Amino acid sequence: MLGLLKKVIGDPSQRQLKKNEKLVEEIEALASEMKLKSDHELQQKTADFKNRYERGESLDSMLVEAYAVIREASTRVLKMTPYPVQLLGAIALHQGNIAEMKTGEGKTLVGTLPVYLNAITGKGVHVVTVNEYLARRDCEMMGELFQFLGLTVGLNQSGLSKEEKQEAYAADVTYSTNNELGFDYLRDNMVLYKEQMVQRPLHFALVDEVDSILVDEARTPLIISGSVERSTQLYQQANQFIRVMKKEEDYTYDEKTKNVQLTEEGVNKAERAFGIENLFDQKHVQLNHHLNQSLKAHVVMLRDTDYVVEEGEVVIVDQFTGRLMKGRRYSDGLHQAIEAKEGLQIHKESMTLASITFQNYFRRYQKLAGMTGTAKTEEEEFRNIYGMDVMVIPTNKPIARDDRADLIYKTMEAKFRAVVKEIEELHKKGQPVLVGTVSVDTSELVATMLKKRKIPHHVLNAKNHEREAEIIENAGQKGAVTIATNMAGRGTDIKLGEGVKELGGLHVLGTERHESRRIDNQLRGRSGRQGDPGSTQFYLSMEDELMRRFGSDNMRSMMERLGMEEDQPIESKLVSRAVETAQKRVEGNNFDARKQILQYDDVMREQREIIYKQRMEVLESENLRSIVENMIKSVIERTVGLHTPETEVPEDWDLTAIVNYIKGNLLVEEDLTEAELKGKDPEEMIELIIEKVTSDYNKKEESFTPEHMREFEKVIMLRTVDRKWMNHIDQMDQLRQGIHLRAYGQNDPLREYRFEGYEMFEAMIASIEEEVSMYIMKAQVQQNLERQKVAEGKAVQQSEKQEPKKKMPIRKGTTVGRNDPCTCGSGKKYKHCCGS
Repeated sequence: MLGLLKKVIGDPSQRQLKKNEKLVEEIEALASEMKLKSDHELQQKTADFKNRYERGESLDSMLVEAYAVIREASTRVLKMTPYPVQLLGAIALHQGNIAEMKTGEGKTLVGTLPVYLNAITGKGVHVVTVNEYLARRDCEMMGELFQFLGLTVGLNQSGLSKEEKQEAYAADVTYSTNNELGFDYLRDNMVLYKEQMVQRPLHFALVDEVDSILVDEARTPLIISGSVERSTQLYQQANQFIRVMKKEEDYTYDEKTKNVQLTEEGVNKAERAFGIENLFDQKHVQLNHHLNQSLKAHVVMLRDTDYVVEEGEVVIVDQFTGRLMKGRRYSDGLHQAIEAKEGLQIHKESMTLASITFQNYFRRYQKLAGMTGTAKTEEEEFRNIYGMDVMVIPTNKPIARDDRADLIYKTMEAKFRAVVKEIEELHKKGQPVLVGTVSVDTSELVATMLKKRKIPHHVLNAKNHEREAEIIENAGQKGAVTIATNMAGRGTDIKLGEGVKELGGLHVLGTERHESRRIDNQLRGRSGRQGDPGSTQFYLSMEDELMRRFGSDNMRSMMERLGMEEDQPIESKLVSRAVETAQKRVEGNNFDARKQILQYDDVMREQREIIYKQRMEVLESENLRSIVENMIKSVIERTVGLHTPETEVPEDWDLTAIVNYIKGNLLVEEDLTEAELKGKDPEEMIELIIEKVTSDYNKKEESFTPEHMREFEKVIMLRTVDRKWMNHIDQMDQLRQGIHLRAYGQNDPLREYRFEGYEMFEAMIASIEEEVSMYIMKAQVQQNLERQKVAEGKAVQQSEKQEPKKKMPIRKGTTVGRNDPCTCGSGKKYKHCCGS
């Protein structure tokens, strides 16, 4: 054991591994004691651990005993006993780290130990896999072990009903994919009743293939998008009605606040025109919203000042720079109202209802751990973003694989000829070959060439996960030729068929270097599992993308000087090192890009957490009246403060605007006059108005049962918060898309985004307070109250919604200088970023 650990010399995590090795020895020492226990005695240990945890004992203090219990249970149930190195990996996982274990070292079994220990808390453990086939497979295989020990096991898949999902999440151990977990979290924060939520608070997640989930997929946020069902006809009707409205008589406009609202007479006209009794009734929310936006479009938004009409489109004008902001749209239906005003085609609203990156979702767990065969190259990222160290666990048996130097050809054509020739020779010999390709296109090209030579083969491109596992499992049989994209078949072992060891084991043939060393290492790791023989070799050409991007010109001219033939390769460690250096540069760029995405999403994370927390309070709260009263107070203070500035003498205060706003939005039966406000200081005005509004609130409450009034408050609050938040997400998305242009003005785009995002969030909160206050005071309480979703959403990953934009300079008749700010928005000079 000690000899094995010495292999990890020079690693910063070596000291921790040394400490953990002592724990492994303690676990092994309990083996004979556990063997003597009956099944029943072993099973009783789970209840014993749970009682000890409830009495305040820590999981760390129970680790040795709990691991010894599950080690013995695994021997009995699965007929598999964890090796010392597997116990070492399991300890690293419990400590919230990443265990890097080579392919074939039994990661699935390793995961059962920390999962069992952490499930003792009763708070739920999530085992996360990259696809549903693996989640189901691991749940069935390892579920037996957990059930033997008295734990419940759940499988969370797409397409389950709410009740089935709740049952899966209520289990002690839940198997799921990363996508399904993220979408369930977003959907839970859109429910109308607390009982509709499926997830419990996020406790401990063990992520299998952690690099794939937390690094490779970190750039594609999970998005729930939907179209807001608003009839374009209603925009037309609202537009026709607003056209005949007269200022002062039918509406008032406050230039200072750009607030425009219908007067009492305007409201009466609207009710008559649309044949309704009360415009503020809850069932007329849509109509009221359309009228308000149409009023704003006609009175506040000025053509050729706030927007222009170009080629039948409304284009926003930036109020600070006067530039046209093509592609940007006003939110909350205002853009559609302007289109109706200008007689243009009205576009349907589509928006992002909720979104989160995997980085921010997984950072919500109290504890996070992960397993993979390759993570060391991304250690900095794991430590900086997730606070996890990478612990390299020694292999159970020494690696006997022969990793050969890369072969470099002059042209791509020559390379593929050599690849097919090599496959043909190995196939004749009977040695199985796994051909790794970077893209689906390449795998199909190799398949076509093999077909011409009548070499039987399987092509694997991750379209069918169940078929994928079957193909990968058979890839080690005699004479098998398997073509796969580098990432396909992760999580499935390639076992060698009879007589294959004598032929040299599995040969892995890479047709191109990936831009990430980690992906190449994964491909290599498919061969030589558990001390088996095997070999790997990469075939490259000067025309490969990585070689083209990083200094292949010198090498090409060297090949020509030496007079090398097209089919004659260079085999050189020097070239391999140059390729690795190029990969390191690309990895650095990719890490910077992911870090930047996270920095931008962190702005949204702070806001998302505030909104989700407040939304949960609304769902859990029995009585929202105090929250509503605080909102009303805030609205009154803001209104009075705006029109009674300290810089003006009281005679210049705009008391008319205060009276108009309060009467139009907050008062129903009580009245408010300018005479009552005259001679009072702002504090006294606020006090008087609050008194009058509270009196109206009390009268409203008296006419209904308390339960009815409380539900009415919830209905108004949820609908308003959801609609405003969804519009805010959309606006932030638009801001994000154009923010990189600020770099041209020597401004840091991220700082600008953070600052403007904060201002927009503050404006959204004020808007929520105003709308909630108005509807609580003005709307009629219906007998059959029903909470309604603002919009129906569909879960997509961003790559489905739109292709992630590649970082590249804008080519619009201008050239980006090497010392100019990079157009990707990083704030760095172009030569140090995308131009590197």
